[in-house]
Amino acid sequence: MNLKTALRGLAICGALALPAAAQAAGDVIRIGVLNDQSGVFADNGGLGSVAAARLAAEEFGNTILGKRIEIITADHQNKPDIASTIARKWIDQDGVDLIADGAASSAGFGILNVVNEKGKIFVVTGPGASDFTGKACSPQSFHFNYDTYALAKITGKAITEAGGKNWYFVTADYAFGHALQRDATQFIQAAGGKVIGSAAHPLNAMDFSSFLLQAQSSKADVIGLATSGKDVQTAIKQANEFGIVTSGQKLAGLLVFITDVNALGLEAAKGLQVTTSFYWDANDETRAWFKRFMKVSGGRVPPTMIHAGTYSGVRHYLAAIKAAGTDDPKIVAAKMREMPVEDMYNKKVEIRADGRVLHDMFLVQVKTPAESKYPYDYYKIVQKVPGNEAFRPLSESECSLVKK
Repeated sequence: MNLKTALRGLAICGALALPAAAQAAGDVIRIGVLNDQSGVFADNGGLGSVAAARLAAEEFGNTILGKRIEIITADHQNKPDIASTIARKWIDQDGVDLIADGAASSAGFGILNVVNEKGKIFVVTGPGASDFTGKACSPQSFHFNYDTYALAKITGKAITEAGGKNWYFVTADYAFGHALQRDATQFIQAAGGKVIGSAAHPLNAMDFSSFLLQAQSSKADVIGLATSGKDVQTAIKQANEFGIVTSGQKLAGLLVFITDVNALGLEAAKGLQVTTSFYWDANDETRAWFKRFMKVSGGRVPPTMIHAGTYSGVRHYLAAIKAAGTDDPKIVAAKMREMPVEDMYNKKVEIRADGRVLHDMFLVQVKTPAESKYPYDYYKIVQKVPGNEAFRPLSESECSLVKK
């Protein structure tokens, strides 16, 4: 049995068969990783997020305040109704204290509704909609990763200022895609560009030809891919087949993970400029963590910023329990906001009142095959953007927790 099969077995066991352990919830800190493990986001989150959560628990010896730390997991298939149903069962019947990841933003909002109702904590790492720290902000939720505002600001601004003035969007037809196009449009226009058209595609689209042909015929300077996961892989592959880039149009992947680059190969992805909150090869600490992750996860794919964010969020939650001396969710949530985030890639990082973790963001460029010297040596860091510059300022926030 390989590790992926073993982890999936644990996922099924954890989600569906919690008998006596559930009854002893008072003696357990139970963390549920709820995400996509079989669909378009299975590589950039999936079981890698489960491995990342386990790494965080291991750093506390898998116990805290005399209680055992247990990681359980389930696949919500990117469906909000399934996500909310599992979240409700976990909290009501299985004693789950924290839910992490969330995958698609639409499913993430379903989880958030349940967490708010039940007074538990949600570490948001997969969902990217900036509304999680905007109009949907909550004292119980924390955004430990990228969001559509930061992606749009950094990538959209850089490409527009480099001459890509006219944009056509191919956009995922759900909450994340629409938020990403909305936020990108703001920065494209601020940089002197304009959006001349868009096409919306369904989740898990198998064929992007009609959308790409519309974009190609628009004669836009830039085709913005406001999508992610296997959908963005398919779009990039088919754009190459149609000769879109060689004909002079630029392709802008507004959310491209290192797992997407790995799946596409450097020949197909070379030259893409993308924004990320984490790169495994940034420094000695991230490289050491990369080795741990690859060992625990089975080494199938390199760690993404979702994996790093899940590790960071779970670790910070456990550190807050230790510091507070209790696992009471209201007290722990307040302590999480009070304490700076400190781990292998976040150094004294602030969490704002809206739940936004102000970690650095990076504009990177995908290397050519000739530039890559070892496995997963995929990125050149072009620009480091501090968190207080990357994310939406509180002065523009719609969050009810923010005092203006």
